[in-house]
Amino acid sequence: MINSFLLAFAMYSKIPVPRADWSEDKMKYVMCFFPLIGVVIGALAAGFGALCSCLETPELLRASGLTVIPLLVTGGIHMDGFVDTTDALSSYQSRERKLEILKDSHTGAFAIIVTGIYLVVSLGMWSGIPDEYLMVMAVSFVFSRALSGMSVVTFKNARKDGLLATFSTNAEKYVTRFVLAVFLLAAGAGMILLDWKAGLFAVAAGLFVFCYYRYKAYKEFGGITGDLAGWFTELCELFMGIAVAAAWYLPF
Repeated sequence: MINSFLLAFAMYSKIPVPRADWSEDKMKYVMCFFPLIGVVIGALAAGFGALCSCLETPELLRASGLTVIPLLVTGGIHMDGFVDTTDALSSYQSRERKLEILKDSHTGAFAIIVTGIYLVVSLGMWSGIPDEYLMVMAVSFVFSRALSGMSVVTFKNARKDGLLATFSTNAEKYVTRFVLAVFLLAAGAGMILLDWKAGLFAVAAGLFVFCYYRYKAYKEFGGITGDLAGWFTELCELFMGIAVAAAWYLPF
């Protein structure tokens, strides 16, 4: 268990942890601990937002900090998957060629443009989220990672090799699914209890993107890969944030 915990943080964050054993038989519960990285991101986001509120910092500074905190904690690993997947989807090539593009170290112009748009939209999203909803957003980082982890142990893999396939193949799937389901229910309920409207909007947006992720992955790639899981995580967090911001401005 300790080894799986260390592997989760070593792989999916830049948080310093002791060296972990990467042997396949010790990867059984890695995904069980994936949502805990969301706990760290959420705590940092909530703390930074509270600090900005106390200091009455400019709105742009607050939004900029909240945009980059997830990238700093994760080292951009999910954004890397977002860029690679955008590159593959924008190629309009065959399924086999798209899978090859995911492995290509080069980045196409369209992927860079879309990533720039993503960051601008994220900045605007955080600008539109009031302090009252900041804790809902903090919990959303747990919800998105629980969904992403669930896809790893539930969805079909597009490849037989690769890190995600290794984690999926060696995972203790029944235990992992149960743990992730607990995280999902706790995070979803927590967001709704913090604010029923913002919470419901966030949960609905997250589940919608999850369904779209499965549809798109199966249609375009024949399953999921590590890059697609990162693409989903970024999209899920963005759309949940947009939903929360919308909840504040809608007149009901």
